[in-house]
Amino acid sequence: MVVLLDVVPHQSIAAEAAPTDSCCHRHSLPQTVAATDSSCQRRLLPHERTVQFGHCGSGFSRDASSRAYTSYLHTIAITALATTYFSPKTFKFQRDLAANNNRAWFAANKSRYEDVLREPFLRLITDLQGPLAKISTHYRADPRAQGGSLFRIHRDTRFASDKTPYKAWAGARFAHERRREIEAPSFYLHIQPRDCFAGGGIWHPESATLKKIRAFLADNPAAWKKATQSKAFRERFEFWGESLTRPPRGFDPAHELIADLMRKNFAAGQGFADAIATSDELLPVVVDTFKRVSPMIDYLCAAVELEF
Repeated sequence: MVVLLDVVPHQSIAAEAAPTDSCCHRHSLPQTVAATDSSCQRRLLPHERTVQFGHCGSGFSRDASSRAYTSYLHTIAITALATTYFSPKTFKFQRDLAANNNRAWFAANKSRYEDVLREPFLRLITDLQGPLAKISTHYRADPRAQGGSLFRIHRDTRFASDKTPYKAWAGARFAHERRREIEAPSFYLHIQPRDCFAGGGIWHPESATLKKIRAFLADNPAAWKKATQSKAFRERFEFWGESLTRPPRGFDPAHELIADLMRKNFAAGQGFADAIATSDELLPVVVDTFKRVSPMIDYLCAAVELEF
């Protein structure tokens, strides 16, 4: 298999880089790059940043979101061993679990879960560590079985009317390193029969975070439009979640981004076929999706005063 990667010519980019039970679902390093204006310590917008790459003073500068970025990149082909993670047995297990969602059945089939779903997903998360670190040194792909990127299969039924104990889907959230301090956007991957997708953003943000994002959006429309209204973004991604039926209080109903200001969630992504999930194309597809949605994640990080 040939994997196409964007790399910086003759430069080395130093970029080595626990979800909750809620699902970011449509239905439901060593080098750190400084991105702060030292004169006033203001968090720079994505379109304002100049990022330094390279070592020993031999790096170069680029505008992190401008078209000029592409002039510093070239595409090379790296021949790699084909890697598959999931198989038709993965989806068969999930369908069987949906039809037999009880503790006795799961106990009898736990080894199936581990063999065809959990362990392959953890391997995929491990293999995403390097590519994700190249997108942002502040995001983590954590392959721990407990407390890592992979969501628990057990449902939190304490306040739910649906008391079935297990999730018939599997998901992983790739979180910001400071997610325990600040509600942060994340990258997300979802595996489920006929409903696989990848993307990112902030799903069901708390009221204070939502107000902060809306205020930032109202004051900085140009960078948001550049991140989310390009033809490439609109043709590939869809926004997830509901919107208000009327403009939020305190915002101009005639604002050019009023449709975005009315969103209750700021998350977007793209679905892919089960056949992709069970092929050696899964890893490249997920990496490419994360790269393409990253300008929106970058913007949302700026809105909540986080580095990207």
